[in-house]
Amino acid sequence: MLIRPAAPADLPLLQDIERAAGEPFRALGMAAIADDAPPALDLLEGYRRAGRAWVTDDGTGRPVAYLLHDTVDRAAHVEQVSVHPDAARRGLGRALLGHLAERSVHAGLPALTLTTFAEVPWNAPYYARLGFRTLADDELSDGLREIRRTEAGHGLDRWPRVCMRRTL
Repeated sequence: MLIRPAAPADLPLLQDIERAAGEPFRALGMAAIADDAPPALDLLEGYRRAGRAWVTDDGTGRPVAYLLHDTVDRAAHVEQVSVHPDAARRGLGRALLGHLAERSVHAGLPALTLTTFAEVPWNAPYYARLGFRTLADDELSDGLREIRRTEAGHGLDRWPRVCMRRTL
């Protein structure tokens, strides 16, 4: 499986992946998540230009999964990882996270972090299987606290959320 930096032409396709990846939330009574707009093209372009947007493709060059990341308090923070449902259960998300982990080790970063829904099967339980652990409130860095405040401001706290960390 090829993991490569996102190209400018990929960005609208990343929005399509995000829309499709949101649909399964509808069955969990989380229609607001399913209906949420994908990241704007200018935001995706910022990640792409900064070298923080990665994709896997279907072998034809068309992306089917992507990952965006930042650095938050000396950890690689997974801002978004999404897999098109048609490509699910093939290890694409795991591969993208592994790619980020490898790059992070080379950059001297000691961990990956993310925020996610606690009770959605393909969120916190999935990440736990990949070696992430849920952080207690007193373990949150200032940057993670700020991310959580922003998420709460967007209404994401309608459903339980957690911060998770994987030591590298």
